[in-house]
Amino acid sequence: MPFLPRRKQELGAQAEAAAQQWLIHHGLSLVTSNYRCRQGEIDLVMLDQDCLVFTEVRWRKYASHGGALASVDYHKQQRLIQAARHFLAKHPTHQQRPCRFDVIGMEPDNNGSVSYQWIQNAFYSE
Repeated sequence: MPFLPRRKQELGAQAEAAAQQWLIHHGLSLVTSNYRCRQGEIDLVMLDQDCLVFTEVRWRKYASHGGALASVDYHKQQRLIQAARHFLAKHPTHQQRPCRFDVIGMEPDNNGSVSYQWIQNAFYSE
């Protein structure tokens, strides 16, 4: 899937939509996308069988800038954890599910295609 949008927001939305479809193809199902609260935003909330998966999607045009996966630093992880706690508080039907935090890194390869890197259990909550 080529990424040719002109604005950063369009690129982010397109990357998230592609990651969502990629995860669905790999057996996950969508609960919600772009969950926003005061604590932060979760790009995708998915189900992997019974496990609730909070997914951060990262697109990097150039790997020389640290790569997509490296951009999910400690501060970003803490914001995602707080947003996930908020989600669980607002959606009690999911509170008893096991949860994990995944990161999908997306970067263009030399052929103009998108390369996906899926890190399951990328980080943990305290």
